[in-house]
Parts: sequence; structure tokens; C-alpha cells
Amino acid sequence: MATLTIVQAVRDALYTEMKLDERVVLMGEDVGHNGGVFRATEGLHKEFGDDRVMDTPLAESGIIGMAMGMAVNGMRPVPEIQFMDFIYPAFDEIVSEVAKLRFRSGGGFTCPMVIRTPYGGGIRGGHYHSQSAEAYFCHTPGLKVVIPSNPYDAKGLLIASMRDDDPVLFMEPKKLYRSVKGEVPEGEYTVELGRANVVRPGKDVTLLAWGAMVPVCLQAAELSAPRGADCEVIDLRTLVPLDEETIFESVRKTGRVVIVQEAPKTCGFGAELSALIAEEAILSLEAPIVRVAGFDTPFPYSLEHVYMPDAERVALAVGKVKNF
Repeated sequence: MATLTIVQAVRDALYTEMKLDERVVLMGEDVGHNGGVFRATEGLHKEFGDDRVMDTPLAESGIIGMAMGMAVNGMRPVPEIQFMDFIYPAFDEIVSEVAKLRFRSGGGFTCPMVIRTPYGGGIRGGHYHSQSAEAYFCHTPGLKVVIPSNPYDAKGLLIASMRDDDPVLFMEPKKLYRSVKGEVPEGEYTVELGRANVVRPGKDVTLLAWGAMVPVCLQAAELSAPRGADCEVIDLRTLVPLDEETIFESVRKTGRVVIVQEAPKTCGFGAELSALIAEEAILSLEAPIVRVAGFDTPFPYSLEHVYMPDAERVALAVGKVKNF
């Protein structure tokens, strides 16, 4: 075991899988000699060389297009989009080509690639370096969406993603990159895609979250406990595929749900969760579903602490569904 940050766990996963599988190649802006803007690939170019760790031009569509070509021809590419905010030039490649390849080829081709991208606020990056755009990609059939919240999951989920035969968008919460540490096993292991994690059992209110909002929900649960609300916190870990059964089992037990997302509220993934719960478990609900989210504005520079949900906002939502 080693105590690692999330960014160190990501690097460990890449190193581990590259050692085991020579088909795994990395590419992206500054991922090679510089080790990436967040140093997630530091030292990997020196270890594996130009053929497997490649610096690219500032051309996101080209990065994804090149990775797709490699994937079709038997490689396991892991392209990095330096910030999620820069992924939009590659949107057409991802949505129209990468995600649809298995379907359009009648199963004749697969596209095993992992698109790594840091996302979200927490570093005062403003509206060009802080977006949480998971909803766009969860709406894309054929694409898996994975978001870790801790170092153990970051390594295990990333290795599982690199071994998957379908394309995966692997979103890394940069607010947690170095602020969270945890025990991570040495060598290879995987965390199953499509399996949520109940990180705090409870009986009164279900808190659903992913990425940087998971520790926020854990803090809110502690704030709510003295007021008589025993909160169950579920880390979804993968949004697509979604572990619906774990969600429904919790909702049927607690009867109350608060969904917490960093992204703007309107049409966010929390709305999809609300609809699923209403369709499948509405008779178990004792109160309306409440969403705590970012605001429907561009991400602000100076008001980041106001825009991002915090434990107090989540605790207020718990009080609303608990009627105190």
C-alpha cells in the first residue's frame, strides 16, 4: 500500500497498465516531456519513450481523431484533453464517430480508448477552466462516463476503463487532485464500472453525488446528524453505466433524496436521476426530490466559493426534505 493523491493514483494507473499492455499509448498537449499541466503523466515519457507518450498540437479534434484511428487498429490509446473546457472542438469526433463506431459497423469494430480530462472548479480557473460538462456526454449512447472521488477509485476505475472495449470519458475532479489522499494498492487492480459505492450508510436521507461533491456530501452528513438526519451518501462513481439498483434500494429505505452536482442545475445529470427515481420509486418518497447544484451562469472567477455547492447548502437541502 502507498498513500497517494488522486493525481498520483492516476499516474500510477497509467504506469501500471502501460507496463502490462504495450498497446496502451498516451497522447495530448504537454503530456510528454512536461508531464502534463497537472503532472499526471510526469516521468512516463522518460520511461516509455516517444512512441508511447506523445505530445500533440493544440488541436483537440485531431487528438481524438488520431486516438480513434489507433483504437480501430488494435491500440489502447489514452488521449488527454488538458481541461474539460477545451473538449468542445472534439465534440463532433467523440459524439458522431467514437461513440457510434460499434453501432455503425454492426459490431465489426470497437473503439477501446479512454479520454482523460480534468474537470470542475476549485482552482479559481474561471469560466474557461472550471466547467462540469458530464451531462452532454451522458446523453451520448455508446460512451461510458466515469468520475472518481478518491485515489483508490481513481486507479482502479482508470485501469478498468483502459481494459474496456468501448470508449470511456474519464473525468478527473481537479479540486480533489491533491487535496485528498488515500491508501492505494501497488500493482494492478480494478474497480468495476457501473457499481456505485455507499460511502456512508444512513436511514433518513439519501445523498447522491459524484466527483468533488462526494466529500461535500460527507461533510453535510456530519452537519445534519446532530439535527436528527442520518444521511446515506452514495458515490455514483460511473454515471454511464449507472448503478440504478443501489440508488433505488437506498431511496426505498430512506424515502428522501438530495442530489448534489457541481454543474449548472438546468438539464444536469441530477435531473436524469430525479426522473429515474420518480419513475421507479415514487411511492417510496416521503418528500420532494431536491437538487443542489451550480447556478445557471458561466463559472465565475471571484465567486467560485458561492457558485460551487458546499456542505452548508447541502445541509439546508437535507433540512428541507426532513422538515426541520
